[in-house]
Amino acid sequence: MTLQPSTDNLVSDLNRFGCATLKGLLSPAECTALSSIYPGSDAFRSHIHMARHGFGKGEYKYFSYPLPQLVQDLRTQLYPLLVPVANAWNARMGLDSRFPTDHADYLKACHAAGQLRPTPLLLQYGTGDFNCLHQDVYGELLFPLQVAVLLSQPGADFEGGEFVLTEQRPRMQSRAEVVTLNQGDAVVFAVRDRPVAGTKRDYRVKMRHGVSRIKSGTRHTLGIIFHDAQ
Repeated sequence: MTLQPSTDNLVSDLNRFGCATLKGLLSPAECTALSSIYPGSDAFRSHIHMARHGFGKGEYKYFSYPLPQLVQDLRTQLYPLLVPVANAWNARMGLDSRFPTDHADYLKACHAAGQLRPTPLLLQYGTGDFNCLHQDVYGELLFPLQVAVLLSQPGADFEGGEFVLTEQRPRMQSRAEVVTLNQGDAVVFAVRDRPVAGTKRDYRVKMRHGVSRIKSGTRHTLGIIFHDAQ
């Protein structure tokens, strides 16, 4: 597949808010096809129940290699759109590492560092479930942006379950951002740290993300993380 997401305001929103939306990234049929994979086991390497680990309530499954073709295409084609922002952020935060333009080259670096396990995942929430604020860090190598795609339709499949992002600012109270998505929309967001322009210079803030309580129904989400795990 060839992705043609609307990238209007992508860079400016990421720099201003630490997140940006890609409207209509997937079609309803593609969303349904991905959600239908969840009940099986052949496509996945592990199955996590959040409550057992204090992560919240709900569950998710990490895909195994080889990834489903649609997931592979999303990972491969979204990555180069985000590399310029990732490299600019590292430069502004005084970090030496820079990211290659091709995702396959970045995965080679992850695997050489012992981060061999794929990180794309499917998440499933039911009534009363939620995801605590967290960061998806799986090893020393970390790509600073990731993507979540809503596969279910708000108002029809579920109620509640908003995507929430918080920003912990130095010597200031934390700021929250709530992102409203429709089926097939994606949110691009900071994994851990991002730079913010101050009055005199850039400073670094800590980011966390989660999902508010599902009031009714079932919510499926696809998570695209670009670094692999140890």
